Amino acid sequence: MPLALLALAIGAFGIGTTEFAVMGLLPDMAAGFGVSIPLAGYATTVYALGVVIGAPLMTAVGTRFTRKQMLMLLMGLFIAGNLLTAVAPSFWIMLVGRIVAAFTHGAFFGIGALVAADLVAPQKRATAISLMFSGLTIANVVGVPAGTLLSQQFDWRTTFYAITALGVIGLLGIVKLVPAQQAKAASPLGSELAVFRNPQVGLAMLMTILGFGGVFAAVTYLASMMTEVTGFAPSSVIWLTAVFGLGMVGGNLVSGRFTDRAMMPMLFVSMTGLALSLAAFNFTAHDKTAAIVTIALIGIFGFATVPPLQKRVMDQAASAPTLASAGNIAAFNFGNALAAWLGGIVISAGLGYTAPNWVGALMTAAALAVAIFASALERRRTGRGRVVAAGGSAASADEPVAVAHG
Repeated sequence: MPLALLALAIGAFGIGTTEFAVMGLLPDMAAGFGVSIPLAGYATTVYALGVVIGAPLMTAVGTRFTRKQMLMLLMGLFIAGNLLTAVAPSFWIMLVGRIVAAFTHGAFFGIGALVAADLVAPQKRATAISLMFSGLTIANVVGVPAGTLLSQQFDWRTTFYAITALGVIGLLGIVKLVPAQQAKAASPLGSELAVFRNPQVGLAMLMTILGFGGVFAAVTYLASMMTEVTGFAPSSVIWLTAVFGLGMVGGNLVSGRFTDRAMMPMLFVSMTGLALSLAAFNFTAHDKTAAIVTIALIGIFGFATVPPLQKRVMDQAASAPTLASAGNIAAFNFGNALAAWLGGIVISAGLGYTAPNWVGALMTAAALAVAIFASALERRRTGRGRVVAAGGSAASADEPVAVAHG
């Protein structure tokens, strides 16, 4: 694989660390600002909403730059946002820093996925995308546990200073390793928007919102769940987040290979496994050994959904993929925000720290239903196109069928 993929993975590592670090820092952040756990959970919610807003906005800005230039700009903004988070004098200014950092997320992964795919042969595109996203998953094995350790040894602000330094390393990696490209980051905005007329693009993004979003219903409140329900010591959260991260790495890499061969079957398997794992977590959270196994399974199946979900959108929007690719990253994070918010609601309602797991299971089950519907719709359309082509009235399912009225 090209060395440029390493540069993309380095940037993804920094972004993944800041996105997921809150799940290990939440109790310390809440105590530091004197707010409740559900309110502190807004650090996850506003980050995800920042991705939703920032993805299309930054992608539109990117039409003026090459893809490499845009990746460099995004990493600079990432550095500024995390530095603001680290020095924030109040809870609300900290949230502003989270939003600024989040603005880079969707466009970075959306543009980065296109760069990764262009670096390899067509039959290896999903593998290349999964390798770029491996930086995001490795962040959960190394970055998030290290961030939790820094928070416990010093304070949560130290973690964000370290994340800022990661951003600097990511920027240098892009400058040195990603080849210069003449192509702009996006096609004209009108062409990019036109792909959303394809209902399959919208259905794919709905799968993303509901499917991967279910993961965040559980992991946003993982530290509180493990200490208050399972009975782990606060220091155990460090290696518990590493277990989740290892699951993510394995699920992502295996899924990347199988997605290249059979995308929709891989999606069905991963979503079914994720829904079952999240439902089981309501019960296994009361036993330490069972909880560890379930955390790993949520990581495995959760990130096994990422390559097929991202490739699905890119395939359906192949004529102008930049905005759709970034939009799907926004969809991931809209689902994260929705799940974290709903998880906070059920906790505030007195249903306990395991209740968000039910939220996640139901969201993922709904995503599986959407995937089945989208697949059936595609098969029906393809079959109709073949029948028409055989009759000589049209060349393909992608062209409108003219109906004569007598």
